[in-house]
Amino acid sequence: MTVETSHKPAPSESDVNCSPRRRAWAARHLDAATKALLDEDSRYFLRQSVSTPCLNAIRKAEGIWIEDLAGRRYMDFHGNNVHHIGYGHPRLKEAIRQQMDALPFAPRRFACGPAVALARKLASLAPGGLTKMLLAPGGSEAIEIALKIARAATGRHKTLSFWDAFHGAGFGAASVGGEALFRSGAIGPLLPGSVHVPPFACYRNPLGPGHSSREPHDERCNIFASLVSYALEKEGDIGAVIAEPLRAVPYLSPPGFWRAVRAACDRHGALLIFDEIPTGLGKTGRLFACEHDGVAPDILVIGKALGGGILPVAATICRPELDVGGDYAFGHYTHEKNPVLARAALATLEIIEDEGLVENAAKVGAQALARLAAMMDRHPLIGDVRGRGLLLGIELVRDRATKTPASDAAEAVLYGALERGLSFKTTMGNVLTLTPPLTITAAEMDKALDIIEACLTEVEAMAKAKG
Repeated sequence: MTVETSHKPAPSESDVNCSPRRRAWAARHLDAATKALLDEDSRYFLRQSVSTPCLNAIRKAEGIWIEDLAGRRYMDFHGNNVHHIGYGHPRLKEAIRQQMDALPFAPRRFACGPAVALARKLASLAPGGLTKMLLAPGGSEAIEIALKIARAATGRHKTLSFWDAFHGAGFGAASVGGEALFRSGAIGPLLPGSVHVPPFACYRNPLGPGHSSREPHDERCNIFASLVSYALEKEGDIGAVIAEPLRAVPYLSPPGFWRAVRAACDRHGALLIFDEIPTGLGKTGRLFACEHDGVAPDILVIGKALGGGILPVAATICRPELDVGGDYAFGHYTHEKNPVLARAALATLEIIEDEGLVENAAKVGAQALARLAAMMDRHPLIGDVRGRGLLLGIELVRDRATKTPASDAAEAVLYGALERGLSFKTTMGNVLTLTPPLTITAAEMDKALDIIEACLTEVEAMAKAKG
C-alpha cells in the first residue's frame, strides 16, 4: 500500500506564485525583456515557495517607490519590512560610502568604532535594561543566537512558541516558527523540544468563537495566556517563550496578554524572547512593539529595517545577566561586527529619530485605521481590519457570520492594485497586509487606500453580477 505523505502547506507568509490570476497578470504586463530576465532567474536559482517564480523584475527603488523594467512605478506597501526609512535614503548612502573609504572590514579578532557605537546606541534604546548584545548578518541568525543563549542560561533546551508564527528560515528559527511552509515536509525532524501552542488570534480564535477588532475583548480572550501558563507548568522545563509581540499578519494580542505571559515565565523560570525583526524600530508607532503592552523581554531580537533597506544586519539584545557564553562562540559570524553594516545600522537609527518617523507611523497609521473602519462599513467583503501604526491588515471573507476566507477576492484585489500602481502582499491567503515605509505621508496613504477601495468595489460588483 502506498501512503500519500506529500501535501502543499496552507497559505501563510505571502501570495500564491502560480495561480491563474498570477499567470494572467504576467501575460498582460510583462514585456519581452522582463520575461527573459525572469526565465534566467528561474534557470539559476533553486525554486522555493513565495519567491519563485518571481512576480516581476525591478530596476529602481527610491523612497516609497519601486520601478519595474518597463518603467511602471508602484508604491511599495510590502518591502519585506526593510524599508522603514524609504529606499535609498541619501543620508544612509553617504554614511555607507564614508565608512567604506575609512574602514571597509574588521577581522573578528579586532574591535572597531562603528560596531561599538551601534551597540552603545542600541543599549540606550532597548527596553527593560537590555544592554548586552551580539550582532548578526540576518534576523534568522539572530534568533538562533537567542535560542543558544536561552539554553545556556537556563540549562533547558525546550522552547514554547506559537503556531502560525514566523521566526526565520534557518533550521532553529524554523523549528520554533509555526508555519508549515518553513518547517514541514522533507526537512524534518526539527529541533527537539520545540513546543507550540495556538496563536493569540481573537478574530480567528482557534479554540472557539472569536470576535472582530470592533468588538470588545472578553473572557474568551483570556484563554490564550492561560494556555501559555498551562504549557509552562505541565512541561516544567521550558527554557524560553519566543514570540512576536504583534504578529505581522497582523493580529494583536488581547489586553493584558503579555503581562500575564511575562508573569508565567517568571513563575516557571523561563526566559521571554521577543522577535521584533519585522515590528521593531517604529513600525507600530512605538520604537518597539512590546512598548504598547508595557512588557520588557529578557532578550530582544531586531533586524530587517536595521540595515536601512540596503544592508543586512540584526541584533540579539539581552539582559546583562545573560552574558553566559564566554567560553563558547554563540554568534561568531564573519560579519558580526562589520564596520560598514554597523555604520549603516547606526545611520538608520539616527534617521528614524531625527525625522520623527516613529511619530509619523503612529499618526498616519491611526488615520489609516480610521479610514479602514469606514471602508468596512461600505464593503461586506471586509470581515475585520486591525493593526498598529503602519502594520495593517484587511481580512476578506465571503460571509461575516461564517468568516469563510475570501482568498480569490483577496488575490483579485492584489492584482487589481498592482495594475493601479500599489504593491502589497496577502498573508494566510485572505489578509491584505500593508506595511509601507515610515516615511509615508497622509496623502500617499490616502492614495493607496483609494486604490484598495476601488479594487474592492470592482471585485464586489463582479461577484454580484455573477449572482
